[in-house]
Amino acid sequence: MIQPLTRNGNILFITRIARMFGYGFLSVVLILYLEQVGLSQVQIGLLLTLTLIGDTIISLWITTNADRIGRRRMLLIGATLMIFAGVLFAITRNFVFLLIAATIGVISPSGYEVGPFLSIEQAALSQIVSNERRTHIFAWYNLVGSFATAFGALGGGGLVQALQDSGMTPLGSYRMIVIGYAIIGLILGVLFTRLSPGVEIQAGSDPSHSTSAFKNSFWATSLKRRGIQAIWVVLH
Repeated sequence: MIQPLTRNGNILFITRIARMFGYGFLSVVLILYLEQVGLSQVQIGLLLTLTLIGDTIISLWITTNADRIGRRRMLLIGATLMIFAGVLFAITRNFVFLLIAATIGVISPSGYEVGPFLSIEQAALSQIVSNERRTHIFAWYNLVGSFATAFGALGGGGLVQALQDSGMTPLGSYRMIVIGYAIIGLILGVLFTRLSPGVEIQAGSDPSHSTSAFKNSFWATSLKRRGIQAIWVVLH
């Protein structure tokens, strides 16, 4: 059984659940939505490719500068980029604007972890949790994220079906999911503002060690996600 966490620990668990729910929520309809707004298969493929490239570049910069600029500040930037992507995807059909949102914003086309959040949250959690509890806490952290993604996908698909059964067009129902994704980004931003300075790197710590941990966590997550997506592309 998981033991009580500090206030910062509880917030980081909640943000993990909310974020992964949002990724799963959007992933089940994103391609369908892009088809409904009139994009061709080539355009959709380009859009998703730039989503992954932009996510990689921006996330790498944010995570490797988090200790210097501030972890909470960087998490807020990530939440802002999530809101930006969701809002722009919801309000425009212009392919150029969608490309901008996909490249700069934080959006998950597959339901897997994207953006700078994971590396920074893990660094903060490892700092506020004792050595004896760290493995136990991270096991729960990963487990709740997986369940949140599954429930998000279920919720997104169920909401779309309910909206269409009530008479809403497919495009309208998909757009509601995209708007919901932006709202989840807003909730994340609010939650990140509640983090205390305890999540920041402490005086006397070695910044280079923390930055190295950020890079390792970032690349491990990034390569795993892209490997899975590459297999999906080959199979389809």
